[in-house]
Amino acid sequence: MRAFVTGGSGFVGLHLLAHLKACGDDVHAPLADVTNLDALTQAISESAGGAPDVIYHLAGQADVGRSWNDVSLTWSVNTLGTVNLLEAARQVAPQARIIVISSAEVYGHVPPNELPITEERVLQPSSPYGASKIAAETAARFSQARQRVIIARPFNHLGPGQAPGFILPAVAKQIATAERDATSVIRLGNLEARRDMTSVGDVVRAYRLMAEHGHDGATYNVCSDVAVSMRELVDRMLALSTVSLTVELDETRLRPSDIAIQLGSSARLRADTGWAPTADLDEVLRSVLDEWRKKVTGQ
Repeated sequence: MRAFVTGGSGFVGLHLLAHLKACGDDVHAPLADVTNLDALTQAISESAGGAPDVIYHLAGQADVGRSWNDVSLTWSVNTLGTVNLLEAARQVAPQARIIVISSAEVYGHVPPNELPITEERVLQPSSPYGASKIAAETAARFSQARQRVIIARPFNHLGPGQAPGFILPAVAKQIATAERDATSVIRLGNLEARRDMTSVGDVVRAYRLMAEHGHDGATYNVCSDVAVSMRELVDRMLALSTVSLTVELDETRLRPSDIAIQLGSSARLRADTGWAPTADLDEVLRSVLDEWRKKVTGQ
C-alpha cells in the first residue's frame, strides 16, 4: 500500500514507519505542520507515487500531564490538526482510508464494576488531552459520510523511543542514571494506578491491520485486555537493575486527575482483523532500560 503518515518522527510514528516498510509498503512521512491546512494539503498532494491508499494520522500532543499546562497547544494540535488532516485528504486523496489515532483517555474514569471498557462506552474525559481527542473524533465522524475513516483508541503502550515524561521511560532513565552514579534512590509519582499496557510494536501492527481489514466508520480499542499496576511494572524493571534502589514519592509528578484503573476490551479489533498482542512485556521493559543505559553512558 501507499501510505502517508503524520507524526512519523514521534515515538509511535517511528515504530509505525519501520513496520510499514517491513511489510513492503511505499511510505511517505514528510515533516508537515498539521495546524497549517495549506502546508498539509501540499504535503499529501506531493507524496511520490500518487495519492496514498491509507493515511495514518498520528501527529499530536500526546502527553496527558502536559495538557494541563498547555491546554491551547493540546487543542490546536490534536483537534484542529485532525480537522485539517481530514480536509486535506478530502481535497487531494478522497479515496484514501484514514486511520485517526485517538486515545483511551476519552473514556475518563470508569468504575471498576463497569470494566472492561468497550467502544460503546460513554465518553467522559478527565483531562484536556482526553477532551481534545473527543473533539478530534467528532470531526472524524462528521467526515465518515464522505470519507473512509477509522478511529483507533490505543490504551497505554510502551517501547524504546518513548519520552521520559511517561512513567516507565522515566523509571528506566533513573535506574540507568543510578547505575552509572552508584546512587540508591529514584523518585516517582503515583504507582497505584493500574493500566492496560501493550507493546508499541503490537500497537502499530494493529494500525496496519485496521488499514487492511478494518471496517469504514468503525472505532477500535487497541489494548491487551489485562490491567497491570504501575507498581508491579516498576518492580519488574527494578528487578533488572544492577544496583539496589529505593523508590520515593515525587509530588511534582502527580496529575490533577488520575485514573485509578483502566482496562479495555479489544474484542472488536480481534474479530475484524485477527490482531492479538504477541510481545513479551518483560522483554519490552528490558529493551527500554537498555536503551536508557546506552543514553546515560553515551554509548
